[in-house]
Amino acid sequence: MIKGGQINKGMCLIMKGNPYLVVEREFVNPGKGAAFSRCKLKNLKDGSVLKETIKSNDNVEEADVYDKNAQYMYADGEHLHFMDNSTYDQFEISAEYFNEKISYLKEGDSYKIVYWESEAIDLILPMKMVFIVTEAPEAIKGDTVTGATKMVTTETGLQVRCPIFIKEGEKIMVNTETGEYVERVNS
Repeated sequence: MIKGGQINKGMCLIMKGNPYLVVEREFVNPGKGAAFSRCKLKNLKDGSVLKETIKSNDNVEEADVYDKNAQYMYADGEHLHFMDNSTYDQFEISAEYFNEKISYLKEGDSYKIVYWESEAIDLILPMKMVFIVTEAPEAIKGDTVTGATKMVTTETGLQVRCPIFIKEGEKIMVNTETGEYVERVNS
């Protein structure tokens, strides 16, 4: 248990029986009355957001979460298969929890998996990732007046809206939080 005044951004707390990550925290010390923390919390299980005001003297339970680095191997439809980087043990995680992140996973790359009570609750992707474009429709000549874009498909099946000059075989950088094109990568 920790006091409400000791809460910091990045901590994991148990609220309403679920683990929450403190995304934003504002400490308020009014001239009259007790100090408190205004917190914006993200549910680590379902991604929902909760806004809470916690008094400085109130006790809050800290969530016992830990993470493990693991190499992504493959998906079989129902499960994602990983290998623990330290023990080389292979394990699987139900794909239903990470549907929106599956198209970012590349075979052979390592990712951080967050656990709470021995259950995988989050998969942390790098902020930006590089992908190879496997499908890109041809640009239409003269379609450049309005900063035209087109949908391309990457090697993982991820679809990204890109500028029309992007062609098949090129590498692009994608922001994993927004799913948006960042830049073309030359290498």
